[in-house]
Amino acid sequence: MQKSPIDKIIAPVSKFIHLEYTSGIVLLLSVIAAIIWANSPYHDSYHRVWDLHLSVGFDKHVFDQPLHIWINDGLMAIFFFVIGLELKREFMDGELSSMKKASLPMMAALGGMIVPALIYFFMNKGMESEHGWGIPMATDIAFALALLSMAGKHIPSSVKVFLSALAVADDLGAVLVIAFFYSSDLNFIPLGIAGLFLVIMMIGNLLGIRSSAFYLIMGLVVWMGFLLSGVHATIAGVLVAFTIPASTKIDEMMYAKKLKKLAADFEQEIPNNSTLTTPQQHQTIEEVKALSTAAETPLQKIEYALHPWVAFMIMPLFALANSGMVIGSDFFSALLNPVSMGVTTGLIAGKFTGILLFTWLMVKLKISRLPDQANWTHITGVALLAGVGFTMSLFISNLAFTSETMINQAKYGILLASVVAGILGTIALKRTPAPKKG
Repeated sequence: MQKSPIDKIIAPVSKFIHLEYTSGIVLLLSVIAAIIWANSPYHDSYHRVWDLHLSVGFDKHVFDQPLHIWINDGLMAIFFFVIGLELKREFMDGELSSMKKASLPMMAALGGMIVPALIYFFMNKGMESEHGWGIPMATDIAFALALLSMAGKHIPSSVKVFLSALAVADDLGAVLVIAFFYSSDLNFIPLGIAGLFLVIMMIGNLLGIRSSAFYLIMGLVVWMGFLLSGVHATIAGVLVAFTIPASTKIDEMMYAKKLKKLAADFEQEIPNNSTLTTPQQHQTIEEVKALSTAAETPLQKIEYALHPWVAFMIMPLFALANSGMVIGSDFFSALLNPVSMGVTTGLIAGKFTGILLFTWLMVKLKISRLPDQANWTHITGVALLAGVGFTMSLFISNLAFTSETMINQAKYGILLASVVAGILGTIALKRTPAPKKG
């Protein structure tokens, strides 16, 4: 394929974007930028930017919210929508598609949620901060996978699959926790309307509607209904994702057969000694497009289209808006409070203990076995990396607390735990010898 000048210019950018650890690097840079901004002479502007109000609507029906809310309740709903698409794909034909495949990562994720939550709960029992037990339950999949990739090429691919499946199961647990424990008083009228439109989307799926526009419009109504109902709006993203069609209109063999015929038809028109295609070539190209559309699932098409936006805009913007914390000379003394200590201990010790213990039990009881070519040092490294709970932990801390002081205390704990867990996990995996060949 002949490359145009613009193709040559953007090629390095495209290559960088498609590296496994790129999204983690961009996310890390956003966190660093937020901390520098919040601690700079321009720290007042940091808070003013996120308090700017944006309005959408007409006449008396106007939805007016600060930019911070638009990001946390609006853009993050798209983040959860992509999580929902990943969950549906994994349940249908991935690492969670059968009990044999799913048992080990799901039980490891369960241990990695229960133990941190219990540690935090007992360290904050009877206090106003008790409600934050969900904060150390989360794993940041972008950071964790980025660190795993940077740990070395000698790490078996099965270990990455295990961490991915564990993180996806962890996301499912976080979604359920948010839905059942971090939603406010319910308003059943908008919730009922949202439920009605969800049913319409399911019917549309059954009828064979594959238009992205249809699911987008219906999904916006569902999101608005959840937003007004008291159930956190991001849950709408996950539920809408499960209504997206996940089947093709043509099977692989038929697609390959028809594609060969169309390729032959196109070849008959060659040579065409022109920069333009002939009418017949143009018609063949259109038929190839239609055939390819029928051979791909709307679920995967939407997931692949949204993934770069989530990885390189939504998550970094969320991190930029929520990571700004003042770090002074008293940073470590500021950690000496039940919230920070509960979050830090939960993410580092709780995640490590829970994942390792539940994985060991599953293997010991012969219910599951370790991933191919993986050993217990690999599992130890993964259990440590799972303590990097940044994005989701920050998100839950904003739901758990209304007190700005407690939110900042949670942020301190999340930051320290994520740094420590990331360093320890990377060191453990780097020291793991490469699996023997043959």
